[in-house]
Amino acid sequence: MDFDLKPIAEKVRTGQRLSAADGLTLLRSRDLWTIGELADHVRQKLHGRRAYYNVNRHLNYSNICALSCKFCSFFRKKGQDGAYEFSIEQIAQQARRASEAGATEMHIVGGLHPWLPLSYYTEMLRAIREAAPTLHIKAFTAVEVVHLARISGRPHRIDQVLCELKEAGLGSLPGGGAEVFDDRVHDEAFKGKIRSDQWLQVHRTAHALGLMSNATILYGHVESLEDRVHHLCMLREAQDEAVGGNHPGRFQTVIPLPFVPDDSQLQHLPGPSGLDDLKMLAVCRLMLDNFAHVKAFWVMQTLGLSQLALQFGVDDIDGTVVWYDITKVGGADTHQEVSVADLRRAVCEAGFEPVERDTLYRRVQRDGARWRVIEEPVAVGASS
Repeated sequence: MDFDLKPIAEKVRTGQRLSAADGLTLLRSRDLWTIGELADHVRQKLHGRRAYYNVNRHLNYSNICALSCKFCSFFRKKGQDGAYEFSIEQIAQQARRASEAGATEMHIVGGLHPWLPLSYYTEMLRAIREAAPTLHIKAFTAVEVVHLARISGRPHRIDQVLCELKEAGLGSLPGGGAEVFDDRVHDEAFKGKIRSDQWLQVHRTAHALGLMSNATILYGHVESLEDRVHHLCMLREAQDEAVGGNHPGRFQTVIPLPFVPDDSQLQHLPGPSGLDDLKMLAVCRLMLDNFAHVKAFWVMQTLGLSQLALQFGVDDIDGTVVWYDITKVGGADTHQEVSVADLRRAVCEAGFEPVERDTLYRRVQRDGARWRVIEEPVAVGASS
């Protein structure tokens, strides 16, 4: 064992919260196996041998975006080759197909479209709810929510906008758009995007309104290891506030996202290695002691590495996905899908028990396309 990891291992095994310095030591250490063992210890205390997946359908309603983030190859400008925007009817059709295929969740994000009004988004939610009433709608990153508040003429009333979206059918928020909570990184890689204070405020407001949400960190580009640890500490603090304040909503899972160069303005960077991915996933499990779940998003980390990550603190490998246009690893196209059989096989081959969940981490029992909730989620509180 790396000598520097011994006091951290003692903290982990006695249930003590790790410090920012501990997080930095973990990220700097080359003893990946000890880090993985410690993360697996925490994971098994929370979830035993369970590994979660869901039957979901992603939808990117438009790639037209007012921003031009350097790490992003998804965005297009109006009239540019490849630019698109879906109609409400097209979205409703996608929802019907998802429901007929047995999906429990519709995951919706898109670009910051400069001209679509707020009514487009509320009508979208209502149309999905009418077309597929059993689908949980997880939609709109914090960046999109701030954008919707601005175009509605209420930039300082995030609460009102979220209430309108919730009334129209919004069930929870995804965790995208966080990137890395650091002003230097922000200005270099995604200038113009909301900063950490606004991102966190959207999620705090959502939690107070009873909406669950997720959190992400985009790593492996221009950020430092210190930036990564700072980001995780800020997420942990925000979760402490939600748990300590007895808010009806809170963060459910963290999804560490590796930077994929694609055809972005940062394509000269190599992106993180598979070993970097495993370490980052494990450190998230160790640092975020008040988060119930750590997810490996197989679209970006591959199903094989996500399978291995189950032994490095991960307890969720996401879902069937079907259509995903934001990141295309290894030259993939927008049809990025795995079957339930593939997900279950990956979990079983790793030595874990596959458990289907819904968006809120309730256990699902399935009969073909029909499903029902049979068990409530694991609760994780603030650490001492």
